[in-house]
Amino acid sequence: MTGAGDERPRRSKDSEDGPIEKVERDTRSSAKEALSGEGPVPSVPPPPSAGPWRSYKEIVAQIASRLVEAQRPIRVLQGIRWDNGVEELFVKSKYREMPKIDAAYYAGVDLGFDPKTKSEEFETIARDIDRELGEDDAIGHIMATTALEYRDTVRMLSARGTPIFYAYSRKLYGSPKDKFPDGRSTVRDLGHVMYDILTKFDEKLLGASFERNLTSAECAAELNERFGRYFADAVVHVQADDSIIADAAAGSDYVKVRTGAKFSPRDIDILEVHEGWVHVATSLNGEQQPVAKWLAKGPPRTTAVQEGLAALLEIFTFRTYPRRARRLNDRVLAVDKAEDGANFLEVFDWFRTEGYDEEECFHNTRRIFRGGVLEGGAPFTKDACYCKGVVLNYAFIWSAIQHNRADLIPFLFVGKVAHEDVPVLARRVADGVVKAPRYLPPMFRDLNGLAMWMAYSTFFTQLGTAEIAKHYGKLFDRTG
Repeated sequence: MTGAGDERPRRSKDSEDGPIEKVERDTRSSAKEALSGEGPVPSVPPPPSAGPWRSYKEIVAQIASRLVEAQRPIRVLQGIRWDNGVEELFVKSKYREMPKIDAAYYAGVDLGFDPKTKSEEFETIARDIDRELGEDDAIGHIMATTALEYRDTVRMLSARGTPIFYAYSRKLYGSPKDKFPDGRSTVRDLGHVMYDILTKFDEKLLGASFERNLTSAECAAELNERFGRYFADAVVHVQADDSIIADAAAGSDYVKVRTGAKFSPRDIDILEVHEGWVHVATSLNGEQQPVAKWLAKGPPRTTAVQEGLAALLEIFTFRTYPRRARRLNDRVLAVDKAEDGANFLEVFDWFRTEGYDEEECFHNTRRIFRGGVLEGGAPFTKDACYCKGVVLNYAFIWSAIQHNRADLIPFLFVGKVAHEDVPVLARRVADGVVKAPRYLPPMFRDLNGLAMWMAYSTFFTQLGTAEIAKHYGKLFDRTG
């Protein structure tokens, strides 16, 4: 029996708990309801109609990714290549019968995409750039221009074998008849001046000749070793390939050399700087861009910078030679002849008169007429970019040094660029829109020697070295 002092008054459940115990009990109850799926569900606010906030760099990176993806199936040279049987039939005719290449022939060469759909895709990207970045945005302008160039490239390919192909080619790659920025001299003028100079060289007096006695496999092995040193933290493959027309061609992280071609040690030296230090390096620098991803790919507007820079590197490294320079220059003159109405056979015969063997005559002439009209008047004008690019790159570097903007020069290698892009891209390194180029040739890592080269070239130009040289010409004439 319990004593009176042991009796405890009964309380209601609520009165048994203090405020802290009540909160704990309610929390346990809510948790139990949540686990059992019972009880009220908290309201979730709808997402903003415009989607989550995006930074400027996010917008640029997303559009750049769309550009890269959209251009992926476009392969210009693949779309205008000729079957090997074309050359065989031409040889069989003893170089007298015009190859049968026309619009009907190209209709059988699949582009790998629908031109109409692909053109509309690039137009949509261009509109989205203007809408998301604004028409006055400098980075947006570069990307929109690139998108519309890809659209025109698609239109060019859809017109293979017709004069319209040439119209787009001239718009995209230019023409030997184009004027340089001075507004006076033309690319054709340059071609004729260089022709007069280069045809007078006696190469036997200039140094040792190099026999082409190395196979494509030996060439590939040597280049693999050199690129392994130059691109120390990237893998660049060099391999023999029987599908390319030129002796060599570069991709994003590879170089192909033509199976069956023969190479000299000097050829390997040239391929190292031309294909590796320029074409592969700019591709890799572009691919390493986390935001400006479009720089990894080269629309036509970047061709003059790319090819001119590659040829200029051959000069800066003293690896080129007159015969090679003549090949590049003769293609400019051949494009000019074809524009003026020379047909395939006439251009082929002109290369013959310049001392090329029949096989090289065919390959050179095919370069000019692929995609165009073999009867003349409508060639593929890309080969005019090489010599033009040498002059324009040289002028850009010279001007940058004169204006105390040498800091811009390495950005020629930041990816596939046009000259007008360079100041825009260089300004956006600080905020992370653009990443500075990693792979640079030695003379572009340390610009001192290049600056002195340009300084003296300026002096020579202003002084009129040609007039002074006449003094020595008289001496040579007396002692010759």
